Amino acid sequence: MSLFSLEGRVALVTGAGRGIGRGIAEGLAANGAKVVCAARTRSQIDDAVAAIRKAGGEAIACEMDMEDLASIKSGVDAAIQAYGQIDILVNNAGINIREPFVDVTEDHYDSVTAINQKGLFFLTQAVVRDMIPRKSGKIIHIGSLSTGISLPQISVYTATKGAVGQLTKSNAVELGEHNIQVNAICPGFIMTPLTEKIWADPKLRDWGLSRIAANRLGNPEDLVGTAIFLSSSASDYVTGQSIYVDGGFMAGDLWPLPE
Repeated sequence: MSLFSLEGRVALVTGAGRGIGRGIAEGLAANGAKVVCAARTRSQIDDAVAAIRKAGGEAIACEMDMEDLASIKSGVDAAIQAYGQIDILVNNAGINIREPFVDVTEDHYDSVTAINQKGLFFLTQAVVRDMIPRKSGKIIHIGSLSTGISLPQISVYTATKGAVGQLTKSNAVELGEHNIQVNAICPGFIMTPLTEKIWADPKLRDWGLSRIAANRLGNPEDLVGTAIFLSSSASDYVTGQSIYVDGGFMAGDLWPLPE
């Protein structure tokens, strides 16, 4: 069997109805995993499940609200009831509210942290309780460029994604003895239905392309290879890492040396 095969493994992917989550869910299924597609919007995850099944994969839909700990628990229970275990967790669900730091309200702060940080934390805890007795598991937290840097008007989002980076290390240290590897994928500028509007702005797009060594925006499929690697036996000695999949954005900027 290939080091990268996911045959016989069960993956739970949050935010699987669209964008990055759906791309990863479809990629894991194509490589042999049974995928539990979780999100709040039933119609979106039903579409994702249908696409996976049409391609010959196996998947089920699971409604899960990351702001509701009871919903998280019931979602994990449903996944285990359906497939017997969870071998891979992809913590992709997240939200962002763009606004100046001085305008952030308590409601906005609570909404972003509830999903990006608190929900992710307690979903991981619930899944790990299933993994520990079996001495096996792969956890992938989805970070961001703002796990390592920040940009204007995303202060709360940046705080939560920085926390994701540190939680990745903490989880790796505590769970290593149980043969559970925990890593983060930090996407760069990925074109999704949620980001199409901002990247349609010529000024922003030109700035982004000027900073990306690959000279293009990413797409969800660009993350699939890294997700498969971190979900498979090929990464059994890789843990506590935040891997930037960003076309070279974090590597540095062009230096306009004089002639």
